[in-house]
Amino acid sequence: MKLSDVQKTPEEIKALTKKYMIETYERYDFVAQSAKGMYLYGENGEAYLDFYGGIAVNSAGNCNEKVVAAVRDQVGDIMHTFNYPYTVPQALLAELVCQTLQMDKIFFQSTGTEANEAMIKMARKYGVDNYGPNKYHIITAKGSFHGRTYGAMSATGQPDNACQIGFKPVVPGFSYAEFNNVDDFRAKVTEDTIAIMLEPIQGEGGVTPATPEFMDDIVALCKEKGLLLLFDEVQCGWCRSGKTMAYMDYGVKPDIVSMAKAMGGGMPISAICASEEVSKAFSMGSHGTTFGGNPVCCAAAYAEIKELLDRDLAGNAEKVGGYLVEKLKTIPHVKEVRGKGLMIGIEFDASIGHNVKHECFDRKMLVTLIGDRIIRLIPPLIATKEDCDQAYAILRDAAIAATNVMSDQGVM
Repeated sequence: MKLSDVQKTPEEIKALTKKYMIETYERYDFVAQSAKGMYLYGENGEAYLDFYGGIAVNSAGNCNEKVVAAVRDQVGDIMHTFNYPYTVPQALLAELVCQTLQMDKIFFQSTGTEANEAMIKMARKYGVDNYGPNKYHIITAKGSFHGRTYGAMSATGQPDNACQIGFKPVVPGFSYAEFNNVDDFRAKVTEDTIAIMLEPIQGEGGVTPATPEFMDDIVALCKEKGLLLLFDEVQCGWCRSGKTMAYMDYGVKPDIVSMAKAMGGGMPISAICASEEVSKAFSMGSHGTTFGGNPVCCAAAYAEIKELLDRDLAGNAEKVGGYLVEKLKTIPHVKEVRGKGLMIGIEFDASIGHNVKHECFDRKMLVTLIGDRIIRLIPPLIATKEDCDQAYAILRDAAIAATNVMSDQGVM
């Protein structure tokens, strides 16, 4: 029996969800029935222009044909086997990623927060193994977001954010410094510091890229103090920024880098890549995962990454993203448009973000919201200029409508 053949009305599906699901998301009011390319399709076949991309996941397009074919081919051979035997998809994916990024070693996991947990653990164990039991302190950036498990949540530099409220005490050994301010990072370094951990482009923090000067200074600080440099590319990695990985735009190379989201094209897979020397911190039994490196997910990731690279979707993101940014600057009440490639944040000069998001939905376009003033655009990287023209027109009309609503309510 196919679940899609179950005879339930859209309202019944929504009611079941509300009855049984622990809801931590603000739902869009439609049932997604299918997806293809730049669109999600609702219960009545209506098309929604997808400018949130499953939160930067469906980078080669929704239900990319080659990714779907890879999953179908693999799922009938081995669906899951754990990491005791060798498997073809895992080995080929490991080679592809390491050679593409010019990194030495890789460890697979299932989600972005798990990848960041693994990166934190590897850095701390490297410090303890090489310098002593207190060498575990890591400095992250204010405004950062690294995940929702305890280590990644504790590394997240948003102590007043909902992701930390009610879950304290956090894991000790983290300090937060102001993003794009190397002097503040330097001030946070202690004799126990082993690493600096950064997103080259902060996503949940408002789509804010690191400045070239800051990145140069951070690299110099790490060399001076003997610190590891860790990059979280869960959201900004794999061609989203206009480069294969966002750190490549700065001409630097990390000791460890985490990745997820776009890597699997819709299947849950993540990884960390590390230098040969730092990777030695993980020895037999020191870390593990049941589903990381799953054959089906690895097959999907191999197909997805090949699509991203073979079609130069990084180049498309850079070209089309630059085109869209210039148009977005002309929308009423826009304070700033920032980001790189097709990772774009639109900050308004008033708290109209929630209304803009819902006005976009009413016009059949899907976007995400950060706070109450920033609309984030992270569409599939196959977006064309025509798609961007359509998105711009919807966002412009949505901003005007949202402003009118706020004015009528006497808020503006």
